[in-house]
Amino acid sequence: MRLLQQLKQKKKRKRRIKNRIYDKITGMKKIVTLFFICSFLLLAGQLNEAQALSCQTPAEKIKCQEEYDALNAEIAEWQKVLNETKAKKNTIQGDVTALNAQIAKAEKEIKQRNITVSTLNSEINQKVANISSLEARIKNNQALLANLLKKKDQNDVEPIYYLLLSAKDLSDLIVDIDAIGLINSGLQNLFSELRSDKTATQKEKEDLDLKKNKELDAKYEVEQKKKVIAQSEAEKKQLLAVTKTVESNYQQVLSERQRQAEVIRSALFDLRDAGGISFAKALEYASYASEKTGVRAAMILAILSQESDLGKNIGSCYISDLTTGDGVGKNTGTKFQRVMYAPLPGSTSNRPNDTAVFEKITSELGMNWATTPVSCPPGTTYYVGRGFGGAMGPSQFIPSTWQGFVGRLKSALGVSLPNPWDPKHAIMATSMYLSDLGAGGQTYTAERNAACKYYSGSACTPGRVPSNTFYGDQVVAKAEKFQTDINFLNNI
Repeated sequence: MRLLQQLKQKKKRKRRIKNRIYDKITGMKKIVTLFFICSFLLLAGQLNEAQALSCQTPAEKIKCQEEYDALNAEIAEWQKVLNETKAKKNTIQGDVTALNAQIAKAEKEIKQRNITVSTLNSEINQKVANISSLEARIKNNQALLANLLKKKDQNDVEPIYYLLLSAKDLSDLIVDIDAIGLINSGLQNLFSELRSDKTATQKEKEDLDLKKNKELDAKYEVEQKKKVIAQSEAEKKQLLAVTKTVESNYQQVLSERQRQAEVIRSALFDLRDAGGISFAKALEYASYASEKTGVRAAMILAILSQESDLGKNIGSCYISDLTTGDGVGKNTGTKFQRVMYAPLPGSTSNRPNDTAVFEKITSELGMNWATTPVSCPPGTTYYVGRGFGGAMGPSQFIPSTWQGFVGRLKSALGVSLPNPWDPKHAIMATSMYLSDLGAGGQTYTAERNAACKYYSGSACTPGRVPSNTFYGDQVVAKAEKFQTDINFLNNI
């Protein structure tokens, strides 16, 4: 009897092993099938991309729009696949399916952006031609205007009574008077045309700038999608390598992912003049601010990180005299004039008195203004639109600017007294300010220009003295890195 039971148990074990092997083989077949499907899609995408797009003529534009719409539908389908695979996350089959869908979706988005670039290129060429034509008309009309003004000056020298005396007969007088009338009428017409052409030229130039920005945004997105594809391919290669050994090794992959995630979450996120917090906490605050303002969390963190680095390079100061705004170096004791703006005796400036606002802020928070650090003045006479330091906390707001956000911060955070040195409050204020500067557009040019404005008060301008483009470029690069970390954490 016992022998029969043992035989039955052995048969059951064999059956379970066979089923397990069958499941593994089936899973492997699916993965290999997906791999070949994805490879085919990528090859097809590359072949299509190799063919230069043209959206110049009306017929080509219609064809480009049709292809753009078709790609939109395909992108939506791949997004649907990605959404469906979330339920199978942390299984080899689910992860490979998701990566294949992500790669295919990115390929379609690259093709779509290339169509956008081609269309914009055609529109930019047309705008340039329009501007050249208008400028030629303006130049021609200016020459005509100069001739008419010269004739008008001659007629002004010869008053009407002189014409009466010098005219041989009435018909000559009428001709001369008509000529004056024609000159005056011509002047009026030319002035009107010049005004119209200059207005049209300005409008065309503004439209051209917008088209160029859109073209830059589309090209930047293409480069980002290429990075996504490269990363996804690397991850897929790793997963397929696991299936060639033992599927239980996949647990090592999952463990490594969790370890990397913990490293990212626990990393110190430096904050200027306020100490550091964990990246996880900084991301929590930035994500909440993003929901309120529409500015990407990665962009908010990038600005704060940039300000922290600048804080280390510039140093910090204390205010020593509220009347003059003078101060001293926090670590060195070096004396600085005009660390924070205060109106000079007899000044008629409408600029708010920052030292008075600073005293009010610190007093309400129970802080001592004389031992509360602010930024030192720069080495040049220009910084953030002014020749002063005096900026407070992680977000580096000058007191009067911070005061302008207090009402909005109270509403968004549900607090009675916003604090520029509180990380959560500073992060929300940064997000609000970036939104006001246009970063909510979430495009490359919108975010880069918002960063430059945050630093210097004006959009990124090549050749500007002092330069502000370095700030915008560095912030965008940091935002890319933070977005990569955020995406990784979201996929764990």
